[in-house]
Amino acid sequence: MSRRTPLVAAALVAVAALGLTACAPNGSTDDAAADTSVAVRLVLEPSNLDIRQTSGAALDQILIDNVYQGLVARTPEQEIVPALASEWSVSEDGLTYTFALREGVTFHDGQELTPEDVVWSLTEHRDTAEWVDADTLAGVTSITADGQDIVLTLAEPDSQLLWNLTGRAGIVLKEGDTVDYQTAANGTGPFVLEDWSQGDSITFASYDGYWGDPAAADEVVFSYIPDTQSALNAALAGEVDVVTGFDPNFTDQIEANGDFAVVLGESTDKGTLAFNQTEGPLADQRVRQAIRQAIDHDALVEAIGAGQTQYGPIPSLDPGYEDLSDVAPYDPEAARALLTAAGAEGISLTLTIPSFYTETIPQLLVSDLAEVGITLEVESVDFPTWLQDVYTNKDYDLSFVLHTEARDFENWADPSYYFTYDNPEVTALYAQARAATSDEEAADLLAQAARIVSEDAAADWLYNGASVVAVASDITGAPSVNVNERFNVTELGTR
Repeated sequence: MSRRTPLVAAALVAVAALGLTACAPNGSTDDAAADTSVAVRLVLEPSNLDIRQTSGAALDQILIDNVYQGLVARTPEQEIVPALASEWSVSEDGLTYTFALREGVTFHDGQELTPEDVVWSLTEHRDTAEWVDADTLAGVTSITADGQDIVLTLAEPDSQLLWNLTGRAGIVLKEGDTVDYQTAANGTGPFVLEDWSQGDSITFASYDGYWGDPAAADEVVFSYIPDTQSALNAALAGEVDVVTGFDPNFTDQIEANGDFAVVLGESTDKGTLAFNQTEGPLADQRVRQAIRQAIDHDALVEAIGAGQTQYGPIPSLDPGYEDLSDVAPYDPEAARALLTAAGAEGISLTLTIPSFYTETIPQLLVSDLAEVGITLEVESVDFPTWLQDVYTNKDYDLSFVLHTEARDFENWADPSYYFTYDNPEVTALYAQARAATSDEEAADLLAQAARIVSEDAAADWLYNGASVVAVASDITGAPSVNVNERFNVTELGTR
């Protein structure tokens, strides 16, 4: 069926009024182009669009792969594949990486991609401390171009370099570009950032000059609808075609008339209950361990309706994963004993949680912790407030956030991160994993470090989330794996 919805129609009217005609050949906005518009519900809208300096998964989710690209990319299943480089090679000593840059690539403003752009982009990212993930390129001592070949030289082997180049550190920008990155973008991907209606939606239009296979849809509209019930209502009203972050408890309702199907996929989403360990009761490992053992993780996963339990910092899709359920089994009696030993009976703590998360999680935490004598007050805040108070200022007791990034163990080796965790042994093991010359060695070292983090009760990992996506029956190519981290819409289209 055709899903020409009021939301999409309004977006098309706005596009036409602004003279933005990249969706259709020869500058037309005919019905054929309109018929290939797909509306996607997302939860978290970015505060601005500066992929260089603004933290948060909301930017990675839509901009990387779709608008911005690097020399290499990653599939949802975490495989590293060619992007702006057609191929690459690594020297036997692991110190030299050579990438063959594709020819005939242009930026969205029509400028040609040159080897000099790549060298400038990677060098600038490495040398600009304010740019997100700049430190991941710190070990790269030389970035040069030899014709179309881009050569990276390292001081020592880095098992994570290719992976890091699939993220923000590897994004290629145009040297000397004057684009306002706060509100606009100029990349090499299959989609042009066409419009941002702040507080409502972001619209992509397919890029006619794209070097690779063209996008299946002429237009994709990302509609930001934080509230779960509102998202369901929008789907049932025909206002969105794909609903990410869908609550599986509403599956029967959205599938009732056959217009939608709910698809479950794996993810690296980590429902992380962070502990501020700088002072107070949570500075005591026994109190943190007690909280972990007071929480019924199986019941929580059942209440959420999807996903699986996770008892350590590495999810099952990432290297170094190990089942660590033995470290903190559900045992309220043991939790009470730990609190008594720590002299922490009857304590009160505050949970700071972004307001767009379901109330199920804080309700269960309040109930479980009350059973062992801990009073938990819940402070629900908007996401900018969470970023300022928790992420930046570390002003919190407990905090819950779904960390979607894959292979992000480095946060546990960084005492300055908002987790406030500091263990030199973990930091050393992570450094050894980075310097490993084989994937197997790196994974083994990460597993050792992850067990220590869990035994230290550095946090509690409430669950490893599933990607839950509701897809309309006339939509094809909808991603279903790791969609909170990256949502590549190149193949998203209509039947």
